[in-house]
Amino acid sequence: MHRTLCAGMILLLSSACMPGIHSLSAKNHANVLPKEAGEPSLFTQSELEELFPDQSVAPRKDDPAPSPVSLVSTPENQVALRSLHIPISDESSDDFNLEILSGDSNGKKNGFDIPIVINEKVEHFLNYFQTTGRKSFSNWLARSEKYIPFMRVVLKEKGLPEDLVYLAMIESGFNPYAYSRSKAMGPWQFIYLTGKRYGLKSNWWVDERRDPEKSTIAAARYLKDLYDMFECWYLAAAGYNAGENKIAIGMKRYRTEDFWELTKYRYLKQETKHYVPQMIAAALLAKDPEKYGFIGIEYQEPLQYDKVVVPPALDLRLIAKASEITVEELKELNPELRRWCTPPDAPDYEIKIPFGKSDLFLKNFESLRPGGKSSFKTHIVKKGDTLQQIARLYRVELEPILEMNRLEKRSRLSVGTNLLIPLPKEREMKPGPLALKPSVEKGRPSGSEEITYIIKKGDSLWSIANEMGVNIGALSAWNNLHPEKKLMPGDQLKIRVVEENNPSEALHVKEGKKEILYVVKTGDSLWSIASKYNVSIAEIKNWNNLDGKDRIYPSDRLKLKVGSPKS
Repeated sequence: MHRTLCAGMILLLSSACMPGIHSLSAKNHANVLPKEAGEPSLFTQSELEELFPDQSVAPRKDDPAPSPVSLVSTPENQVALRSLHIPISDESSDDFNLEILSGDSNGKKNGFDIPIVINEKVEHFLNYFQTTGRKSFSNWLARSEKYIPFMRVVLKEKGLPEDLVYLAMIESGFNPYAYSRSKAMGPWQFIYLTGKRYGLKSNWWVDERRDPEKSTIAAARYLKDLYDMFECWYLAAAGYNAGENKIAIGMKRYRTEDFWELTKYRYLKQETKHYVPQMIAAALLAKDPEKYGFIGIEYQEPLQYDKVVVPPALDLRLIAKASEITVEELKELNPELRRWCTPPDAPDYEIKIPFGKSDLFLKNFESLRPGGKSSFKTHIVKKGDTLQQIARLYRVELEPILEMNRLEKRSRLSVGTNLLIPLPKEREMKPGPLALKPSVEKGRPSGSEEITYIIKKGDSLWSIANEMGVNIGALSAWNNLHPEKKLMPGDQLKIRVVEENNPSEALHVKEGKKEILYVVKTGDSLWSIASKYNVSIAEIKNWNNLDGKDRIYPSDRLKLKVGSPKS
C-alpha cells in the first residue's frame, strides 16, 4: 500500500509538465518520431555544444534509460547526454503536497486552459494576495478588465492558452508604464534585447514595449517559442522570467523536466521559483474573486479604440483637438509615445483614438492640419552643443526650436537627446556654416502702424511674431526685452505692422482670385490663416476692419480674397 501511494505521488508531481496531458489540444506533434529505448530526452548534440561550448560532450552508450515520467519525444537521431551529478549542497527540504485541478475546456468562467497545481507555494501566495498584498491585487483586478479581453483574443489567435494573461498580471499588474530594476518595461515586462528580437521598437520617440497590443503579440510569440522548446507551460513561464538558457541549463544539470523538482535546488533565483506559484494563484483569484473575498471591485471598461494614420512629427495637441479629447486621454491610449509628437521617422504613423471617433477625426483634421509641407531635421545632441549653436548651424531662429521641443532657453541639453529642427516650409535646409543673426530693425519704418498686443497664457515671442507676421528680433527690440525674459499673461507688447501703401488696392480683387467667407476654427490664428491662403496678415485686417487689439475666435467669419489655398 505504501509503495502504491509513493508511486501515485511521483506521478502527480510530474504530471503538471507532461505534454501528453497538459499541452494544447490544437498542438500537433505528429511529426515527432517515437523515442528509441534507452535514449534520453532532453537536448540534441548541437544544442549541448551551443549550451556548453567549453565542454566536450560525446554520445554515451551507457547512459541510463530515461525516467518513466519523462515523456518529451525526440527524433531518432538524437544523441545521449553527458551525465552530470546533482550537487548535494543544492538540495532543499521543500515538500510539495500536490492537488492537481483539471482544466475546463467548456469555456466556463472558472475553467482553466493551463495546468493548475495547488501546493504549499501556491497556497502561500493565495494567502499573501488576500492579506499583505490585498490592496495591490485589488488594483490589478480593477485594471484587468481593461486589458484581459483583447489580450485573450491575441493569445487565442496565436494558438496559446488564454489564461497566460495572468503572466501579465504578476509581471506588471497590467500597468503599461511598469518599469523594473532590470530595465524591463511594459505590461509584459520586456527587456530591450528580447523586445527587439520580437519586433518591439524602443528609441527616443517610442517604446513599443509599453503598447498593450504590440507587446501582447510579441509576448505570445515568445511564449510559443518557449513552449516549443520545453513542452511544459510551467517551464515556459519560468523561461519567460529567467531566460530560456537558464532553464535549459538547469534541466541539464539536474536531469529533470519538472519545474517543481527544479525549484528544490539553489540554482534558480527566488523570483523565478515564485513566478509560477504566483501565476497560478493570480489565475485562481482572478477567475473567482468573490470566493476569496474580493468584493466590490470597480472594474475599468474594456479598452477599445480606432486607429488613424497621421503624418510624422505631428503635435499630439492637434490630434487631440481633431478627436475632441484631451491630450491626457490621447496619451492614455498611446502609452508607447515618449514625446509630444508622433515619431519623425514614421511617414504613416498609426495612432489610437477613442472608439467611434475616426470619422470625426478625419473631418476635423482636414481643417486643422497645418498648411503647406512641414520640413524638419532631427539633430542628435553632441558633447559641447548649445541651443544657440544648433540654431546657427541650421540657420533658423532659436525660438521655433524651443517651441517645437518644449524647451526653455536655460534648458540643459543631454548628450544623445534628439531635437527636431523646424525648417522653412517648402524648402529643406542642410546644416551649413554658422550664419549671422538677422539684423534687428531700428526705429519705426515708414508706413507702419504701432499696435498693442496683450499677452495670453501659452504665448511665446515666436508664436506672437508668427501670428502678427513680424520679425522676432525686431519684436524683442521694440519692447526692450531681455532674450531670456519670460512672458506673463496680461503684459503688453508693442508691435509695428507695415501698412499697405494704398489701402484701397488691398481690397481690390486681383485677377484669378475670389472673395470667400472663412469660418474661424479652433487653433486658428491670423498667421496660420494668412499662411494657408497665401495672403498677408495686414490684408486680412484691412478686409475685416480689424485693429491690433482685435482677436479672432472660433466661429468668427472672416472675409478673404484669395486664390487656391495651399495644400
